[in-house]
This record gives sequence, structure tokens and C-alpha cells, in this order.
Amino acid sequence: MFKNSVALVTGGGSGLGRAVVERFVRSGTKVVIGDLKTSPGDQLAKDIGNDTVFVPMDVTSEQDVNEALNVAKSKFGRLDVAVNCAGIAVAIKTYNFNKKTAHSLEAFSKVIQVNTIGTFNVTRLAAGLMGQNEGDKDGQRGVIINTASVAAYDGQIGQAAYAASKAAVVGMTLPIARDLSTQGIRVCTIAPGMFDTPMLQALPDKVRAFLAKTVPFPQRLGDPEEFAQLVEAIVNNSMLNGEVIRLDGALRMMP
Repeated sequence: MFKNSVALVTGGGSGLGRAVVERFVRSGTKVVIGDLKTSPGDQLAKDIGNDTVFVPMDVTSEQDVNEALNVAKSKFGRLDVAVNCAGIAVAIKTYNFNKKTAHSLEAFSKVIQVNTIGTFNVTRLAAGLMGQNEGDKDGQRGVIINTASVAAYDGQIGQAAYAASKAAVVGMTLPIARDLSTQGIRVCTIAPGMFDTPMLQALPDKVRAFLAKTVPFPQRLGDPEEFAQLVEAIVNNSMLNGEVIRLDGALRMMP
């Protein structure tokens, strides 16, 4: 499906999303980069050239997502793949007994809003455009790939909001795949472990080295390119559907 296909990548300006954008372009795919206006997405599109276009986008906004889809259709004629990489995280305990303060409900809601509702928002709207495609020999019209996290299964201390948001992405994978199966649209989710993204790059070197040693094998942080490689494999394998794939070097997070 890669050659001459069109993709929307949210969070495409940096980290995992950027790696997906770059791999897609190398494979002959046109890409709409959806990311916040403050992201490096605009510069990335300018650096790559005609095969990409940047659309400022908040994944929780129906208007923003529809604008990105309209750009995909007007500039490239269609949409074949959507990859949801946009996400946020906080680290707050449910209750801090030293400070006698409970987890901010606003912070919890914000993480759910972006990671869960934002993912669903893009998925539901992108499916509508994909459904207009002519099916291939199997009747396939599109592929949607969402990003969860190993925290969905073994969230750490302070990860209640993040783990809940990603567990919801895991939980909705199969029912959405079933919902969209009649239109030949596949849905899969990747649950990455610890990857060398801007979020982890902000940590001190000693902390990053410690985290890398907690991965059984290979004993290092994941390379975003390895995430993008799995995205490509999912797109190219039509039997992968309704599945959540851990990409974590056998990591199981400790408390």
C-alpha cells in the first residue's frame, strides 16, 4: 500500500511521529504532518519538500482534524493511512501524603482528552475519508495505527493518568477494528516501551543510562526508526488487524 499512498501522521513534528513521516516519504508515500503550531512540524515539511504538507492541528479539535483531512484530499487526492502519535504525559501520584494534595483532576482529564479522546477523534474522522477509497483485491481501503504504551499494562508510580489513557487506546483497538471491517479499514495499536524521544532526551544522561539497563534485550532505549519500521510492517501486512503489539525489548515496568 505504500507506493503512491497518502498518510496523516499526528504528532509528526518530532519523536516517534517524525520517524514515521521520514520513513513514509522514503517509501514513496505523501504525508500530511499534523501537529501543534508550536511544533517543528512546519520546518520538517519544508525540509522534506513536495511530498509533505504541515497542518497545525490539535487532535482534540474536530475542526482541526477535518482541516487536515481536507488538505489530504485537496493536495494529494485521498487518505490511505492514519498514524496517531500525538500524546502527552504527566507524573503525579494519586495522593501526595507529604503535601496533603490529591492528583489534579484537571491534569488527569487533560491527559485523557489528548491521548484517548484525541486518538479516537482522529480515528473516527479519518475512517470516513478512507471509506471513499476503492478497495484493493481484499477490499482493503485503509489502515489506522494508534500508539499506546507499555504503561497501559504496567504503569509506574505517578502514571495513573497516562496509564489509563493508553489502556483505553488498547481497549478500543479491537472494537474499532470490528466497526470498520465492513469498509475494509484495518486498525492496529503499537505499545512502545522506552524510546529515545524528546521526552526522554530531556532527562540527565545518568537517568537515561539507568533506564536503558532496565530493558532485558537489547539493553538500550528504542530508536524511533524501529517504531516506524513496525508501522510500515503493519501497513504492508493485511492480516494484521485488531491487534496490539508491544515494542519494548521484553521490558516490564517496575513500580
